[in-house]
Parts: sequence; C-alpha cells; structure tokens
Amino acid sequence: MKLLNLIFVFTLFTSATVAQPAEMQAYKESYALEEKAEYTKAIATLQKVYTEESYEANLRLGWLCYEAGQFTQSMTYYQKAISLRPYSIEARLGYVLPAAALGNWDQVVSTYKKILDFDAQNTLVNFRLGMIYYERKDYPTAQKYFERVMNLYPFDYDSVVMNGWSYLQMGKTREARVLFNKALLMRPDDESALQGLSLIK
Repeated sequence: MKLLNLIFVFTLFTSATVAQPAEMQAYKESYALEEKAEYTKAIATLQKVYTEESYEANLRLGWLCYEAGQFTQSMTYYQKAISLRPYSIEARLGYVLPAAALGNWDQVVSTYKKILDFDAQNTLVNFRLGMIYYERKDYPTAQKYFERVMNLYPFDYDSVVMNGWSYLQMGKTREARVLFNKALLMRPDDESALQGLSLIK
C-alpha cells in the first residue's frame, strides 16, 4: 500500500507543470479585473493561457464564468476540474453554484452527496442538504442532516434551530421545544426560536 501511495505522489508531481511567467501574469491580471467586477475581461485574460489539462485554470474559469452569469459554461469548467482531480471538494462546491443558479437542484443534491462520500462530516454540505430537504418538506431527511451538524457543533445556532423546526414539522413537539430553548441560549429573544415555541401548544 505504501508503494502505491509513493507511485501516486510521484506521478502527481512529475505530471505537474511549472507555471510560466505569462501564465502567472494572466492570473494576476484576472484577479485585478475580478476586483473591478470585469469578469468577461478576466475570463478572456485567462483563456489566453488556458490549457485543458490545468485543474487550476478550469477551477478559476469556473468561478469567473459563474460571476459573469455564464452558468452553463461555468459548470463545464468545474466538471473538467472534477475530472482532473476526482477527489476535489472545492471543485464540487464550485459546481453547485451555477447548478443552483440554473435550478438544477437534483444535480446539487447528488454533488453534495458525492462530497459526503469523501467527507461525511462536512458541516457546510450537511447543513445545505438539510436546508434543501427542508424546503422540499422532507422533514425527516432534513432533520437527519441538521442532526449531523449539531452533533459536531452542539452550540451552533443554525443547526439547532433548524433541527427544532424539522422536529416541529414532524409533530415532535417535545424535541422541538428543547431545541428552540437551546437556540435562545445562543441568541436571546431570537425571533425564529420564539416563533417556533409559540406554535407549540
């Protein structure tokens, strides 16, 4: 197993290319243009030095195309980045941005679940999946994801209050009451927690 790991690392470094001055300058210019919200120009600048085999270029162009509102093209670049680095979480987190903007929620969900295959305790992804399922009124599934986050961060307001709402929607008022009161320890007079408590008879 150690030999296989060494071979992988060796292949990774020997296949990597050293950034050339023109490439570094293009990246520098793209950041400056992005700061001025000149996304189309930033894209054009990077495309001059673009190579399809570059994970970094595909990731960066995915982001810039998303910022420019070019959602389909953004997804294409992010997908190329994922194919180059199949275990990349950052590329998948990027991919869900244009997918969500286009309303492709099934793709968003499948991408998030793929991330959890690599990183089951990713709190951002677990919480976002919880929110998606909550909006779909699938409260038991939503609660499961909120619970994962709350178990890792028991004093995290967002996961606690949304866990409370999920329980309330399922008719489990005792659990909901406990969680809404806990949320009030984090944010006294919190409107969401107080609203939840007002609905419990």
